[in-house]
Amino acid sequence: MKKLTTFALMLAASSMVSFGTLAGTPTVSESGQFEQKTGEELYNSICQGCHMPDAKGVNTGAGFYPALANNPKLSSAGYPIYVLTNGFGGMPSFKSYLSDEQIAEVVNYIRTNFGNDYPEKVTLADVKAVTKR
Repeated sequence: MKKLTTFALMLAASSMVSFGTLAGTPTVSESGQFEQKTGEELYNSICQGCHMPDAKGVNTGAGFYPALANNPKLSSAGYPIYVLTNGFGGMPSFKSYLSDEQIAEVVNYIRTNFGNDYPEKVTLADVKAVTKR
């Protein structure tokens, strides 16, 4: 229990630092879904707390958060869709918190930023094939 509490406090502290330097704090609707719409807003409000503002991740100290910057695994659009919707390793599933449209937006954003150049757009149909919604 002590490790979980320490992890939660560290994550919250890193998120506060990141949120202060870039776009806003995540907002959640009454339904429990994040309200941000664009890939950039979603990344800045949700993802950068672990993957860092430059998307270079962290692999020292309290945890391992993989780099999204220059990441060849993102060449297959299905991979980040799957990870976002189902979780992977220490990353939780965001399927309950993001709409299919939001998932497509954030996947397209990370695949075309941070040194990634995968211009093939993820479509809503691509996301629905994984989320089955």
